[in-house]
Amino acid sequence: MTTNLVTKFLLSSCFRVVCVGLWLSTAQQPAEAQSPQAIEAAQYRLSLDSCQQLAAARNKQLMIGRQMVAKAGYEQQAARTNYLPKIQLVGGYMHTGDQMQLLSSSQRGALNNMGSSLAGGLTGRMQQIVAAHPELASLAQSLQGPLGQLQTQGNALGHKITDAFRTDTRNITAAAVLLTQPLYMGGKIRAFDRITRAQQSLAEEQLRGTEHSLRLEVEQAYWQVVSLRHKQRLATSYRDMLAHVDSDVVKMVAEGVATRSDELSVSVKLNEAEMTLAKVDDGLQLSRMLLCKLCGLPLDASVQLVDEQTDDLPVSAEDVRPDVASAWAWRPEMIQLGKAEDIYRDKVQIARSAFLPQLALLGGYMVSNPNVLNGFERKFDGTWAVGVTLKMPLWNWGEGRYKVRAAKAEAAVASLKKEDAKDLIRLELEQSALRVGEADRQYRLSLKHLEKADENLRTASLGHREGVITTSDLLAAHTAWLQAHSDKIDAQIDCKLSRAVFVKAQGTAP
Repeated sequence: MTTNLVTKFLLSSCFRVVCVGLWLSTAQQPAEAQSPQAIEAAQYRLSLDSCQQLAAARNKQLMIGRQMVAKAGYEQQAARTNYLPKIQLVGGYMHTGDQMQLLSSSQRGALNNMGSSLAGGLTGRMQQIVAAHPELASLAQSLQGPLGQLQTQGNALGHKITDAFRTDTRNITAAAVLLTQPLYMGGKIRAFDRITRAQQSLAEEQLRGTEHSLRLEVEQAYWQVVSLRHKQRLATSYRDMLAHVDSDVVKMVAEGVATRSDELSVSVKLNEAEMTLAKVDDGLQLSRMLLCKLCGLPLDASVQLVDEQTDDLPVSAEDVRPDVASAWAWRPEMIQLGKAEDIYRDKVQIARSAFLPQLALLGGYMVSNPNVLNGFERKFDGTWAVGVTLKMPLWNWGEGRYKVRAAKAEAAVASLKKEDAKDLIRLELEQSALRVGEADRQYRLSLKHLEKADENLRTASLGHREGVITTSDLLAAHTAWLQAHSDKIDAQIDCKLSRAVFVKAQGTAP
């Protein structure tokens, strides 16, 4: 039975270190805390404040959180640019198989034969006149030369006209500089600006929550190392006492005042103490690795903690009083839920803006080749333009109304989550305050138990030397002494961690 008790309290400590799932996050930071560079120069002789500073500077989760805050800040700056005009450069080239024709084929044919048609018409009319008045035949004959010139010049003029109407649009190059200035977007731009601002605050609160959690993770890992180091010394003392008892029993067996069974019992206990001490050493090594991981140090770094060398850990006797209103105001979770509520409220405005009029100012300068500013010319030329655009939905079968209602439902869910979180935080705060009181009571009881265990061991050791106490009773006294000291160490650590949990539940930095 005594073997089970010894193994139980030591192995449970190791198990808590290896399997700890830490969500705690806060610790005290005095004004004279060391810098990470000074800590490295000290070869990792760390206090709790030094561990906190190392974690704040090197922990990967905090680095990720800081990058998320920076990302949210950039997104907020990008959202604010939506108030300003946007300028774009657009260009392109297009080749088509056929060019655009302003004249039909019949029109082009008529223009190309304009001189022939005109000369032919005049010749026919002259023939009619000569038939009616033969005396004009000589005059008509003299006009044949000018009619031939008219035909040639008319056809040439027709070809010039058709050539002037050629567009030559098979190769088109165009470019434009466009300016767009939103005038009214249904409130979407302002809502998006508020959303990104709330998202930036949300990222900052998430980082603050991560910092709080990391602080308590570091504090818990720190005190676990201290606890196991004290228990290591305790287990060593227990092993040394058993070794001394074993030596005494061997002498007593030689003198005939103790039995061989007593010697074997003590020897078995001594072997079990050696095995348990080895397991405690392994647990201590793992707990140091966990602390190094949280502080951003190499896992195999040689770390020595200041509180490892203290004989007795100081315990605060100050009572704690939960302040629910302060917790609701300062807990990162509550602030995050408040920001989420604001975001969903602005999303309602964004959903509504899609079905409101949207007005924008447009302006720009466009060049093209060919251009139509002076007919169709094969050269670059351009002009400017300015105007406004209006987009106004007329009928969408109630789509906008349904989307707005859906956004309002999301906002209502966010509000309900915030109210539910208030109840959970109040419950957590009350539980943590009760846990502090329970830890204080356990510590006071452990002191009384320790005093009795020390006296019991002193009496048992004296009685065993006088031969009035059996070896089994002496071993039981040793086990009780070991358990009492272990309970005291656990109570001291529990007092520190329970107060740290309360500080985190209260929502304020220590």
